[in-house]
Amino acid sequence: MPLLPSLYASADRAQAWSVTRAAACGAGLGALAALFKAFGPLHGSGAAGHVVEIAAAASVFALLCAGGAALRNFIARALIWRE
Repeated sequence: MPLLPSLYASADRAQAWSVTRAAACGAGLGALAALFKAFGPLHGSGAAGHVVEIAAAASVFALLCAGGAALRNFIARALIWRE
């Protein structure tokens, strides 16, 4: 089984990506990126701004990843899984 699923139609039964799982992974990545940026050595603002920054980054990354999974599912249904 490959590490990254692709649009390649193989003999195995293809499955749609979970949009919810993609959103959760995106939120985790966004929070991690915001934590790295907010608490990096060159950043020195107040703690209240960090919470908003982390929440915003997590939300945006979640939407981005969920949108990517939904787009992939749409393309796969329209072009590959058509029967």
